[in-house]
Amino acid sequence: MPIVVDIDVMLARRKMSVGELAERVGITPANLAVLKNGRAKAVRFSTLAALCEVLECQPGDLLRWEAGDEAEAESRAGAGAVGDG
Repeated sequence: MPIVVDIDVMLARRKMSVGELAERVGITPANLAVLKNGRAKAVRFSTLAALCEVLECQPGDLLRWEAGDEAEAESRAGAGAVGDG
């Protein structure tokens, strides 16, 4: 996926553990791990805002777009993508 999650970077800068961040944000450590490892399909703005508040950062410090293999992504999406029809 072309969206890269840099929560690890901010955790290291803030000298904070995953468990502490999860507790302060109000999500489970398991859900934070899914997000942190780039396996999440979506993130709520309220969760993103809470992460930014606790880590004292901007959304762009946590998420970034990285060019990838767009053809592969399109082939996985298949028919029925938004805008088709």
